[in-house]
Order: sequence, then C-alpha cells, then structure tokens
Amino acid sequence: MAEEIITIERHILEMQRGHPTATGVFTNLLYDIALAAKVIARETTRAGLVEILGLAGKMNVQGEAQMKLDVFAHQVMVRMNSYTGRLCVMASEEEPEIITIPEGYPTGPYVLVFDPLDGSSNIDVNVSIGTIFGIYRRVSAGGPGTVEDCLQAGSRLVAAGYVIYGASTMMVYSTGQGVHGFTLDPGVGEFLLSHPNIRIPERPKYFSTNLGYQRYWSPGVVEYTRWLQGMGDEPVSSLSLRYIGSLVADFHRNLLDGGVFYYPADTRDPRTPHGKLRLLYEAAPLAFIARNAGGYASDGRQPIEDIVPTSLHQRTPLFIGNRDLVEKAEVFIGRYDR
Repeated sequence: MAEEIITIERHILEMQRGHPTATGVFTNLLYDIALAAKVIARETTRAGLVEILGLAGKMNVQGEAQMKLDVFAHQVMVRMNSYTGRLCVMASEEEPEIITIPEGYPTGPYVLVFDPLDGSSNIDVNVSIGTIFGIYRRVSAGGPGTVEDCLQAGSRLVAAGYVIYGASTMMVYSTGQGVHGFTLDPGVGEFLLSHPNIRIPERPKYFSTNLGYQRYWSPGVVEYTRWLQGMGDEPVSSLSLRYIGSLVADFHRNLLDGGVFYYPADTRDPRTPHGKLRLLYEAAPLAFIARNAGGYASDGRQPIEDIVPTSLHQRTPLFIGNRDLVEKAEVFIGRYDR
C-alpha cells in the first residue's frame, strides 16, 4: 500500500473539523502564511542569482542594517495578509509601529506578529534562516486593530510557527493540538506532512549558545554553562555543543533531537540590558511551540509565555528546550544572581 500523502492544506482542514463552530477564517489565515513562505522560499533558494543578497541600505527599528531579502520577506508577509479580511492588525520586527489594514478593506478577528527573516546576518554565507510567526485573537471590540491587540502574553497565542529555509524548506506550526512539520516539495510546490506530532526527545543531545560571549554573562548563567559542560556539582551527562547562530535553525535542531538553546542577557551592549531576542516576534511564538512539544521556555526567572509585552520591540533573555534543562537554568540563576 502506498504511503499516504498529506498536504498542509488538507492537514489544516482536518484540524478545523475538530471545531464544529469554526468559520474557516483561521484555517485560511494559516494557509496564507504557508503561501507566503513558498514565495519567500523561492527567493532564498536563488538569492545570489537575482541579486537580493547584501544590504538594502536602510536600518530597521532595532538599529540593524536591513538585508535585501529581509525587506522582500517583510513585504511578502504584509501584502499576502493585508487584504483578506482575516486580520485586524499586524506587527513586524522590521517596522517601528503596528501595520494597519489598508483603508477600504475589511478587518478580521485575528492578529499576526512576525519576524520575516530571522538570522538574516547569515544570508550571505548560505546558513539556514527562517520566518517566525504568532497569531492572537484580537482584544479590541472592532474596527482597525490597535497596539493592545498585539501586546498580549504568549499564553494567549492561538497558533505559532516558523519556516526554516535550509537544505530543504520546512514549515512547523502548532494550534495547541500538537506540533507538526511539513517539508516543501519544490517539484509540486506544496508543503507535505513529514514530521507529525513532534515531541522533544526526553534524552537531550545538545546545548546551543554563543560561548564567545560568556565573559559578559551573569554568575548564574556561567555556572549553568559549566554544569552543561560537565563541570561543577552533579554535572549533566554528555551534552554536545552545537551553535549555528540562527535562532530558527538552532531551535529546530533541538526540537527534533533534544537540548537547550539559550541567549542570556549580557553587558556587551548598553541598549540591551534585558536580553537581545524579541519577546513578541521570536521568544513567545517559539515558547508556544516548545510547550506544545513537551518543552519549556523561560527568561531565566519566569515562563516566557507569562510575560505581557509593554512595547512592540521589547527584548528578553531566552532559555528554551527540554523542560528539565530550562528549569535547571532557573535554579542556577536563582541561586547565584540574587
């Protein structure tokens, strides 16, 4: 008997059947994001050929130089979702303010937050990059969406996911009913279910962090790192260091193989005393995925999903992966960083 082929569209529709009152708006929103990912993937695979590598000559809201492919990915996500009537507002890592729905077009019940191209500093050296997204229900009564619609805790996400553009393109998402991965078949132009019901393995393999910044870390994070390396009291058993420097790629590997990724606060940059990663666009969506795969995410002292953002571009430390490894980080930080 031939192996069953399940497209992402079929999978989303089958998930919808479990909700008799569903209108299809949420289902179509997820498929719009999948379609945007296909368009972005098409460009990432031939970036050097179409001259969209390199800097675009502008700075984003974070004060970082925008890459040409960053700009393209942002525009695709905005244009694909602005006119459908499914969203009331969007927020992007690349824009300083919320992205409103154009005048004259209907607004919908959902909110989309996204990092259009995470890890873009790796584009020119052909390292895996990705798109991260989260979906909330609006909290405003109606009409145009507001900043408050975007500033919700990760625990209120109704869906989150990411797309990784690497040797193959994969889309991984969760609506709170497991975590599922789809690989893009370029021959037919469709995402096919390849990793159903992903669970983080109970026995982790890796820890992922940039040890080059260890001298800037707090004592608790330094001691935690020593513990992961097999030093100190009661060392963890044989974890290997694996660090790519692209959040999506590092998280994806540990999601499938087990481990912990962390990017703690440090003293290198006075602008980021509370960490570098963005709570709304990166940490919260990945925390939602980790929890639904049996893992956990923390800022070192509290669950990432419990933090209510106070600004669109709020930053945070992030420890994410196997629950026991992340909880151990909280123990070390609580012990040494009072």
